[in-house]
Amino acid sequence: MNNRRLRTLSEGRSSTSRGPVVYWMSRDQRVHDNWALLFAQQYAKERRVPLVVAFCLVPDFLGATIRAYEFMIGGLEEVEQQLHRLQIGFQLFLGGPVREIPRFLRSERAVMLVADSSPLRINREWKTSLRRTMDVPFIEVDAHNIVPCWHASSKQEFGAYTIRPKIHRALPEFLEEFPPLRKHRFPWTAGRKTDWQAARASLRVDASVGSWEAPVPGAKAARRVLKSFLESNLASYNENRNDPNRRVQSHLSPYLHFGQISPHRVALEVKARRKPKASIDAFLEELIVRRELADNFCFYNDRYDSFGGFPAWAQKSLNEHRNDRREHLYTLEQLEFGRTHDPLWNAAQREMTTTGSMHGYLRMYWAKKILEWTRSPDEALAFAITLNDWYELDGRDPNGYAGIAWSIGGVHDRAWGERRVFGKIRYMSYEGCRRKFDVDSYIERWSRDAPAVP
Repeated sequence: MNNRRLRTLSEGRSSTSRGPVVYWMSRDQRVHDNWALLFAQQYAKERRVPLVVAFCLVPDFLGATIRAYEFMIGGLEEVEQQLHRLQIGFQLFLGGPVREIPRFLRSERAVMLVADSSPLRINREWKTSLRRTMDVPFIEVDAHNIVPCWHASSKQEFGAYTIRPKIHRALPEFLEEFPPLRKHRFPWTAGRKTDWQAARASLRVDASVGSWEAPVPGAKAARRVLKSFLESNLASYNENRNDPNRRVQSHLSPYLHFGQISPHRVALEVKARRKPKASIDAFLEELIVRRELADNFCFYNDRYDSFGGFPAWAQKSLNEHRNDRREHLYTLEQLEFGRTHDPLWNAAQREMTTTGSMHGYLRMYWAKKILEWTRSPDEALAFAITLNDWYELDGRDPNGYAGIAWSIGGVHDRAWGERRVFGKIRYMSYEGCRRKFDVDSYIERWSRDAPAVP
């Protein structure tokens, strides 16, 4: 594999131990098409030692509810089954990695720790803490981006137009076919089957946010969803992607978020199709450029979820309009249950609370209206992140943070004509949506199909 996909977090010390290589799986929760696991197996084979995948089930994580945890755990059960067939160990810990991973490394006399990569602050803080206790090599592999985040750019990019040429130049090097993961010749014999019932019982999360239309979790389901998209919707994607009534979206976002399918694999499959070039290009722009731009934003901006993370021009403009009169003001509870004067916004909120997803075009409208209907941009940002992370299956993700920051704080955008409340932040209106798609049909669908709210 290309060694530029990895970086050394801690050199550690060489060891003659026959203990395992440990892959701490976090963001990329899959067995196949996983560069971190492939690297870990390569090193374990060279050392002729076992390979173990460790996963830390943190009992409460960034506002995630039972909806997200059930989807994640369903995928992890499949991971354990697939690893077992390949003679690769799987160890689930009910607790945080800063405590559990070092103890496991010591007890097993591990020879290396491999981790996948996430730009989120909490994941980087975990790794910083682990580095202080490490006495074995600690390697991080970007198994999520096609072009590794630290290779794509050395700084926070202004927007898609600045990162796009960098990514396109690097794609020929990095968009390669995966080698197969092989049955491991040196099995780990110390493990035992995971008690998934106990794992679920350990959670300390909001159990009220279920999902009436939850997708089936796991890598196998993700491949079926991808196949359906390629066969049914890719050809018309460019023409219809901004119309939520056309339903041409890939529906891959929760699988991508939990790493149950690799964006790299999706890109390879899309590029192999003989479909209209405009649709392929439009989809790959979102899958690769826009998604990796979001990782870049979170990787290089520690304040990606706060007002201070907005560009200077946006902060200045929003501050100048903090005291503007708001025609409507709503509480978090009113927003959560879709009790606003705007039937389109209410319908979008009901789609999200019902299915764990919202059409991408409406996500922008949804967030911008929260800015318009709350007391300050800080409150708007907090409300949008809270609702997104409670209900969206792909919440707590760089795409979510970047998308909300674009909508409310002008991140990756430019200054527009000045107006009340928004300042120079780009505005979106109900009438503008009407010009894009049949708003009445969308409202009717989510008034009819969604369960009643309290």
